[in-house]
Amino acid sequence: MAARSYLRPTAFVDAPFGLDGRVARLAGGMAWFSAVEVMTLEDGRVAGTELVPVERIEDRLAALGGETAESWRRITAARPPLALGDRIVRLDQPQVAGILNVTPDSFSDGGRFRSAEEAAEAGFAMAAAGAAMIDVGGESTRPGAKPVWEGDEAERVVPAVRQLAGSGTAVSVDTRKAAVMEAALAAGAAMVNDVSALTFDERAAATVAAAGCPIVLMHHQGPPETMQAAPHYDRPVTIAVYDWLEARIRDAEAAGIRRERIVVDPGIGFGKTVQHNLQLLNNLALLHGLGCPIMLGASRKRMIGALSGEAAPDARLAGSLALALKGVEQGVHLLRVHDVPETVQALRVWRGLRDAALTPPAAV
Repeated sequence: MAARSYLRPTAFVDAPFGLDGRVARLAGGMAWFSAVEVMTLEDGRVAGTELVPVERIEDRLAALGGETAESWRRITAARPPLALGDRIVRLDQPQVAGILNVTPDSFSDGGRFRSAEEAAEAGFAMAAAGAAMIDVGGESTRPGAKPVWEGDEAERVVPAVRQLAGSGTAVSVDTRKAAVMEAALAAGAAMVNDVSALTFDERAAATVAAAGCPIVLMHHQGPPETMQAAPHYDRPVTIAVYDWLEARIRDAEAAGIRRERIVVDPGIGFGKTVQHNLQLLNNLALLHGLGCPIMLGASRKRMIGALSGEAAPDARLAGSLALALKGVEQGVHLLRVHDVPETVQALRVWRGLRDAALTPPAAV
């Protein structure tokens, strides 16, 4: 395996004022950084790590070659907004996607709704609280979950999707199956969130390409039934996730899906130990080198319980907010969460801090 270098933005600063040429803006968002960690791998092992100031990065890139230079271009390029039907979701600031599970067995809120009307009302409430989109799922993919027949899954999600979309709410459908994608898109969904990254159903990529809608490609290792049995990676987990997502992006583009419609998700808890998850969350900024918006789904995940006295899923709000803010500090664009009002409030406070930092001193 040939040597390859990866770039991770770091040394974040509050504001770029007076730092021309010494800081760079991260993915067109509200974060600026002053240094880049350059990690070089050979045969799957870390051969070297160096911290390069932004003011010297161009010289370093000239020595590293075209692939690394392209990663730098993607890191500093703005992400275009997502078009979800008539709704436009801007990505120059973090946005919230509300989780709406119409399942009997999801790990956190399975069996919560007795009808499509109740589910839709919950979706309306999340949108009113500030969610930019509602992500509707009809199959649990928690560790150990069994697959659901596509007909049953479509029967669960379509009524809620139709009611939400009919009211003008931006809707994403969380599914691995082409038939469910088709049914939900026909009912008004405008984005697909596939935890298998289009690897579960051989028709899925063509379905998304034909629809021309945005797609979330999530990293996973193994199917839900066995993914947490013994997660293992042959190189640093963040690099493994990066390489895997890079390959899935290539596959999606080959299938006719435009890169600007692709969102990536590191897949917290999907074939990963607590330590793997922590490493990913500490190094999320590396994923900007893929050139796609990043979605983070860490809400109420098992790792929070493992770090807080085995707290139950409905008692993991504080941990969920901590991980959400860890993500946005590294330029994450979309937060997929259960607790929308609380997350939106946290983001508004974070945004107030950023706005204050980005107000030129002379204007204060």
